Amino acid sequence: MIFTLLTFLVSSFLFLTSPGTDIRIWMANSVIITQHREWAWIFVGTAQRDSMVSEMHQFIEENAEEKQQFSLIKHQPVQTIATRKNRTIDELIKVEDISGTFWKGKRMYVYDPKSIRLMTPAKAGEGEKISAMVKRTGAVAGVNAGGFDDPEGLGNGFAAIGAIISGGEVIYTDQESNTPQHIVGFTKDGTLVIGKYNMFELKEMGISEAASFYPRVIANGKPLPINDVSRAPRTAIAQKADGTVIFIIVDGRQTHSVGATLKEIQDIFLAENVINAGFLDGGASSELVVNGELVTKPSSRYGERRLPSAYLVYDHPEDAVANRVWDGLTTINAGGAFDHPDFLKEQAARKTNPKAATTPTTTPTKPVEPVKPTQTGAGTTTNGAGSKPAGSTETTTPAQKDNKTSVSPAPNSTTDPAKDVTKPVTSTGNPQQGNNPAGTGSTGSTATTPGTNTMPAAGTTAPANATPTGTSPTVPTTADPSIKVPAGGTLAPADNIAPPITPPASSDANVKSPAPVTAPVSDSTTKTTPAADTSVKTTAPVTAPTTTTPAANAPTGASNAAPLTVSPVTPVTPVAPTTPAAP
Repeated sequence: MIFTLLTFLVSSFLFLTSPGTDIRIWMANSVIITQHREWAWIFVGTAQRDSMVSEMHQFIEENAEEKQQFSLIKHQPVQTIATRKNRTIDELIKVEDISGTFWKGKRMYVYDPKSIRLMTPAKAGEGEKISAMVKRTGAVAGVNAGGFDDPEGLGNGFAAIGAIISGGEVIYTDQESNTPQHIVGFTKDGTLVIGKYNMFELKEMGISEAASFYPRVIANGKPLPINDVSRAPRTAIAQKADGTVIFIIVDGRQTHSVGATLKEIQDIFLAENVINAGFLDGGASSELVVNGELVTKPSSRYGERRLPSAYLVYDHPEDAVANRVWDGLTTINAGGAFDHPDFLKEQAARKTNPKAATTPTTTPTKPVEPVKPTQTGAGTTTNGAGSKPAGSTETTTPAQKDNKTSVSPAPNSTTDPAKDVTKPVTSTGNPQQGNNPAGTGSTGSTATTPGTNTMPAAGTTAPANATPTGTSPTVPTTADPSIKVPAGGTLAPADNIAPPITPPASSDANVKSPAPVTAPVSDSTTKTTPAADTSVKTTAPVTAPTTTTPAANAPTGASNAAPLTVSPVTPVTPVAPTTPAAP
């Protein structure tokens, strides 16, 4: 009787009063940016949930439109590599505690932006913990960078989403060269670039380091609108007029720190008078490592996560070389509960001593029927809820008994050197939901590149109408030696938030979209794994010999453009599993 009365009173407050409505909307926002966004209907209903997801997607895309004014950054002179002495950690960075009403975190200043390098894992097949990256490469500090496909919140951190650029070379990408992607990166001169750009534009700007995520919250010194009020673990980045880079890492989803809102982080950056600011992957991936030691508290119950990319700070960044761990692979396994070492160890302990095991478990779910994606524009598709909301990376994918999508490698992918025309590649696969609050999208069920796809010569930009057609973009192989197109999983940051909603499965505070995997195909033949097949494999980039060509005609403020190279690959449309429970 008491329980029934209490339920009636609480329900009446939440659904019949103005303060209760505000609480329900806040709770719905908090769910939308996780890997379980479909459950937001409990608080606001299906129609309003879909509307909220669509509005979040719109603000992310609009905030990415304004082009940067490079002249606003006046870099301080630094000694050349040949003349400068070794720098101490205090000369490179400064780390301090920060906090808000409901959160605690760290703020790190990096005085020389050119000391920052994008680093990748040590070996193929799995990501790497940032503490291990820092120790292995001799870095001073490191923070998490781009998003990744994260089945069941237990991914292995290897199925990267979006673009990964290091040392001026495109190490990984899952989009056509002329398809804009959400980018957080640095030029060769150390200018922070945040926004949505294609590979041709990045090459002209002289981008040296980059990963994919969003949203952008400050552009050219002006605050941008934010409509996401959720709290979550966050990783954010900004740059002041003198070139100083500021990282903010906030703990969340814990008793000592619930998490920060995007607006709270934006206000901190505005107080610092930064010129540009945006977010990197968030949620359980948010962390800061200094001198090889983890100084924040990730929300993952297993501690540090394996990640596909990280921004590390070096005294001698020229000596740090990112591994091309995706080159030459024929499949990419995103991992999951079936092969997560800590999860399997936990399950074994439960069987041995059921009473001693108290940690919540995550078990794979039965396969579900994926929602058919809808086309929202050139080079962009939506898959149910589509992309993730601002601030974290989470992915939603159809559940499978394992996480592999079977694909057939292209034995003889050819191009016509005389015409510099790429051969069309067709791939099929089940749609996946995007990882989107600050980050990624999804691919359609069947993607076909145009019959011909001419790649612009070095120093030129792709025409406005050059966006590929089809429900999901694929990466072509090009004969142009100045641009090598790599392959990878799938990024469609913020490109897929739209109803209906598909169950998500990603890394955290921002919903990530699973990386599509494209099967290289010879000529026009397409092979698809039968629907009944419970094993799913995803293809990875097939790389050809790479070359480097210096970028020409760099825009004002982006002189000495770093050569941007892309390795030929064939992207694949991935099929990922549905996550049963958040870690």
